Amino acid sequence: MNALSRRLRQVPGATKAVQTVTVTAGRLTAPWRMTPSFLIIGGQRCGTTSMYRTLSQHPSVLKAVKHKGVHYFDTDYQRGLPWYLGHFPLQASARRVARRTGTPAQTFESSPYYMFHPLAAERIARDLPEVKVVVLLRDPVERAYSAHAHELARGYETEDFETALALEDQRLDGEVERLLSDPTYVSHAHQHQGYLQRGRYVDHLQRLEKVFGRERMHVVDSHAFFAEPEPVYDAVLQFLGLPHTGYPVFEQHNARPRSPMPEALRTRLEDHFALYDERLADWLGHPVSWRRP
Repeated sequence: MNALSRRLRQVPGATKAVQTVTVTAGRLTAPWRMTPSFLIIGGQRCGTTSMYRTLSQHPSVLKAVKHKGVHYFDTDYQRGLPWYLGHFPLQASARRVARRTGTPAQTFESSPYYMFHPLAAERIARDLPEVKVVVLLRDPVERAYSAHAHELARGYETEDFETALALEDQRLDGEVERLLSDPTYVSHAHQHQGYLQRGRYVDHLQRLEKVFGRERMHVVDSHAFFAEPEPVYDAVLQFLGLPHTGYPVFEQHNARPRSPMPEALRTRLEDHFALYDERLADWLGHPVSWRRP
């Protein structure tokens, strides 16, 4: 399989063929593959890629074989659990890691839409009943601005930031209901254009808590993670039950350059999120970093 993949990679436009071969082989070997013990489920543009790459450096952690984010529990659930498990390392690899480290190996993925999709949490709990979830949060104003730049660069957004904000309610109107009524439905607007709704963190966390319970959730302040990563990393390892083997290389990934946000717009967005941030602080039991004096 590796030799075939290497040959296919030399053919222009063959990346999709490589992925098809890899995933098909994975589906056929699903009974012999690892099951994720934890997931990074969001939020989008909150440092999930950086956390994924940080945890991937741990000697007892094996990442998903092909993709950082598999997106099974949001947009590809109809493909079935064997398809999902086909994205993860073989149990034989886990046994080799366990022999080398003296610690059971763990595997995971990172799909930031899981936090926002209305069916993802229940699907995760049903298929992975013991899984733990890691959530990263950042200033929702900056998150919204970053998400817009990200979607614009990917071609999923065509409007400027202020216009996109003004259109959000119209674009997302009825989309949650459609997603709930048709499990195969995929909403472009809900997945790519929820700039304000995705930043109402407390609503999503309270919904997740009902499904997973507080003990299986770990919330990371991405500001703290990037400013002083060591204690944040320590807390994540403790939550996941992973031994401390030294600090990895901490890097920030997927940051996009963008022009400064107009101050009047920033103030308006801060006012919009003020009540949600107050409720979030109550839920967390401490102030959020972006609201401290």
